[in-house]
Amino acid sequence: MSNNYKIVEVNNSRRAREFLMLPVRMYKQEKNFIRPLDQDIEEVFDPSKNKFFRNGEAIRWLLLDEHDQTVGRVAAFVDYKTAYKNDQPTGGMGFFECINDQQAAFMLFDQCKQWLEQRNMEAMDGPVNFGDRDRWWGLLVDGFDHEPNYCMPYNFPYYQELFEAYGFQNFFNQYTYYREIKKEGLSPIIEQKAERIRSNPKYRFEHLDRKQLIKYTEDFRDIYNRAWERYAGVKKITRTHAMALMRSLKPILDEKLMLFAYYGDDPIAFFLMVPDANQIIKHLNGKMNLLGKLKFLFYKKFMPPKKVLGLIFGVVPEHQGKGVEGGLVMAFGDIALNKNFPYKDLELNWIGDFNPAMMKVAEQIGARVRKTHITYRYLFDRTKPFKREKKVS
Repeated sequence: MSNNYKIVEVNNSRRAREFLMLPVRMYKQEKNFIRPLDQDIEEVFDPSKNKFFRNGEAIRWLLLDEHDQTVGRVAAFVDYKTAYKNDQPTGGMGFFECINDQQAAFMLFDQCKQWLEQRNMEAMDGPVNFGDRDRWWGLLVDGFDHEPNYCMPYNFPYYQELFEAYGFQNFFNQYTYYREIKKEGLSPIIEQKAERIRSNPKYRFEHLDRKQLIKYTEDFRDIYNRAWERYAGVKKITRTHAMALMRSLKPILDEKLMLFAYYGDDPIAFFLMVPDANQIIKHLNGKMNLLGKLKFLFYKKFMPPKKVLGLIFGVVPEHQGKGVEGGLVMAFGDIALNKNFPYKDLELNWIGDFNPAMMKVAEQIGARVRKTHITYRYLFDRTKPFKREKKVS
């Protein structure tokens, strides 16, 4: 391998294009790789599209060989709102791609470390996103024989060795759970609790109604902020953010897959699912231009996804453990077990190993781990004791 690598900043449109095209070339022989939409990557680094630039900054680099061919890429970023909520000020790195050469990879890691140190950071998490945890988060270490879900990373197995050889340590595991959509597999305990809840007239379960999208968006925001307030690194969601999220789901939204639970008039839980857009996006070659949009509509109508992606599951603290989780699953089963139901498989967006209660729920509904990603942390002071992510009690 050549030792004559150099790093250049992505600071013009040609290099931004190269940042997008490197993985397309690298993974061309990988049958399970799905090229992300160019716009989904570009929006991460666009201050007019990514709200994290309001309290943070980001930078991208390319790694070139002696022939000026791109052999690696990486990004580094700081969200000053959350950086100081750790044991030490912590930034992030992500969107890492590299040939299988330790020297090349370490140059990219070093570049991120130096940039973050200049901003008074003392650690970096990676590979992560300059944004929310539901996208581009973690390194795939198991499950390479399955296609990635929408906006989730897919990478070569050798990346794990590169990260760990540099000194990154496992901050937490991310588990993607899978199950077929069929009657069998639910835990008897969850079924019993669910039946008890559903027989109580104070509880009710309903599907989202597009005509009342604002109302359900507010219910989602209320539940989310109450259910997730104990989780480190998870910020309260604003009304504007919640509406933007719902609008982003509209092209793929299926009302049957968006479930809410209420106790009286109080919104207490949700289970939000969508058809996995990647089953369509894999036909678009990264483009959502006019032709891409026409292709999207064609595949959505005539070759729709068979897989459902469970985006987020939440129950407010005072109703956890009572069977509401099972009630939502049983309400989904009321329609999912119909012979005309178009979906066959369900994958739950990743659950961290710091959340054993949620892992237990996934197992009780008959799901099993299909993919594992790791979020790593690298402490700049190598003498400082490393701590994994705290478990949520």
